[in-house]
Amino acid sequence: MKKIILLFVITFTFISCAELQDIANQLPQNSGQLTQQQIGNGLKEALNNGIEKEVSKLTKTDGFYRNEAVKILMPPELRKVENGLRKIGLGNLADEGVKALNRAAEDAVKEATPIFISAVKDMSFTDAKNILLGNERAATSYLETKTSAQLYNKFNPVIENSFSKVGADQIWTNLITRYNQIPLVENVNPDLTDYVTNRALHGVFQMIAKEEIEIRNNLNARTSDLLRRVFALQDNKS
Repeated sequence: MKKIILLFVITFTFISCAELQDIANQLPQNSGQLTQQQIGNGLKEALNNGIEKEVSKLTKTDGFYRNEAVKILMPPELRKVENGLRKIGLGNLADEGVKALNRAAEDAVKEATPIFISAVKDMSFTDAKNILLGNERAATSYLETKTSAQLYNKFNPVIENSFSKVGADQIWTNLITRYNQIPLVENVNPDLTDYVTNRALHGVFQMIAKEEIEIRNNLNARTSDLLRRVFALQDNKS
């Protein structure tokens, strides 16, 4: 039985390597042959670029709030709160409530980088092969699978604490209180921590995907020789 399992592993490894070599054989002759380690390092570099260039932007003041692609709006059940406040001249209060949500997300994303670095470091050659041969968001999907649960657990308490630190708890208490005082409205009391945690996660992966798609489709975004050589394999896979 052990011999059968060993034979299966050897065969699978051989097929995986052969598949990548088939792609490598389509490259121009002067490109040189890439090793498994170089392919893995190139994909890790691409992911690290996404983390360093895009995720880091989200940790700065207005990283979420001024970025329309990831800006956190009021949850659907609170859109009526926003509309109700604006109708009675309290638009500034609604704006402050939205800003507070985004400030909490900006604060939480600072916790993401070490988790991402660990996931990238642990990438196997099989992971790298699947990413290279996958769709334009394959590397981002790898990070989502490997880190989402851990990131949620890390973000959630930070966001809860951040609501207090940036004054969001007071802003939202005031906002909800004022809305609930409007005659004939149904009172609301949403779980904003869970909502902002999930929206922050969505924003993080959206920004990483942006960089990945750029590297896959724009030759000028491949800013190192290794990136150019590795993603040339992707260019020739079809």
